[in-house]
Amino acid sequence: MRRLIGIAAALVIGCSAGAAAAGGQGAAGQAVPGWEAVGRLNIGGRAMCTATLIAPDLVLTAAHCMYDIRHGRQVNPRSIKFEAGLNGRQSKAARRVAKAVIHPGYRHGQTSQFQTGTDIAVLRLDRAISGDVVRPLSLAAAPEKGAQVDVMSYSHSHATRPRLQSACQVIAARQSSVITTCRVEYGASGSPVLQTRPGRMPKLVSVISSKAQMGGKRVSLAAPLGHDLQKLIGQAG
Repeated sequence: MRRLIGIAAALVIGCSAGAAAAGGQGAAGQAVPGWEAVGRLNIGGRAMCTATLIAPDLVLTAAHCMYDIRHGRQVNPRSIKFEAGLNGRQSKAARRVAKAVIHPGYRHGQTSQFQTGTDIAVLRLDRAISGDVVRPLSLAAAPEKGAQVDVMSYSHSHATRPRLQSACQVIAARQSSVITTCRVEYGASGSPVLQTRPGRMPKLVSVISSKAQMGGKRVSLAAPLGHDLQKLIGQAG
């Protein structure tokens, strides 16, 4: 686990690039329309994170997933493989990463309550994925306090099938982080925080950065999606 930092009353334990998924009210991710846009990042064959297709050739994940968990150096983007809609041994589409654009304010290894807000990265794939195969998820504004959200992620215990934690509550919504009651573990780093409506495609409203404890209860910290993301998308494209 990456580090211990204090945010308000929380004890934050960051998820490393090496691992796992949402716990709690776990359910099969395949029950969600458009779930195939969520995929596993295979990072150099040594680590994993979760990521989401947001354009035919772009995926969104956590910035810290782009750093080697052993020595802290940035990994070669071309060593990363995105497996969209991985379900068992098969994925809907698999692509290599050609380019990684990390939030310019992110400082790997530093401990600051503002790191969560910059813990995002946009990856450009070496080839686009057809919308007939996987439909990218659309982005929406960060949820407000009291809203309900879902988290879909891969993990070491669910390494080949995504798990969904539903009906989590947003207990704080700040410029630097969104705090939810979703429980996350290694591998959930980069997972999409989703706004879901019955029968509709979910919308991506935040990205999981780390897990924490607040008031003795486990919570998760996620990066809000703001204007900075649009800049990263432009640089990645």
